[in-house]
Amino acid sequence: MAALNLPVISCSLDPASRSRTLASASSGLLREQGHDSSVIDLAEMELPPFDNDRVFASPAFRRLHELITAADGVVLAFPVYNWAPAATVKSLIEATGATGATGEDGRVAAWFDKVVTFVCAAGLPHSYMATATLGQSLMLDFKCVINPYTAYLSERDWERPEVLKTDRAERLAKTMSVHAELSALLAERSYRSTWEV
Repeated sequence: MAALNLPVISCSLDPASRSRTLASASSGLLREQGHDSSVIDLAEMELPPFDNDRVFASPAFRRLHELITAADGVVLAFPVYNWAPAATVKSLIEATGATGATGEDGRVAAWFDKVVTFVCAAGLPHSYMATATLGQSLMLDFKCVINPYTAYLSERDWERPEVLKTDRAERLAKTMSVHAELSALLAERSYRSTWEV
């Protein structure tokens, strides 16, 4: 398998974030498979809230849009709050996705046809369906292919800080392997999507 560009975006603003730990582990697993993978930390990017106006002038928007556009697949690592992905995930997708249906102002959504994998950190195991609406939105709006293997990890899944229990570490590794395989298989797809129902 040729080396792919598979960035991991850490979407937590919490300085002690477990999802950031998972983002680093995910990126490491992808690099072990021979792929180019780095962690992009939204806590350091200073992406403004989505306002459909000034956000497009921000350096963070430009960098994130370029990074997602160039990626063969994207891992989104985020905390689950109130039975849903953290608000930073939605803000990221709004900024880099809601950028013109037909290229207005030279912008086109960055997410079209991406393979997307979710890596979630949660307090309890009960919110494992929290990614359903996000996945559906990415599929329907941008024709993304969502990895059916989500790494959903609650506080009960850690042996100690920064060390997952064996079965959960295996699940994270499998999730990254499937992410890379799907990205490789779809890299040579014959179609390109745009805004369509």
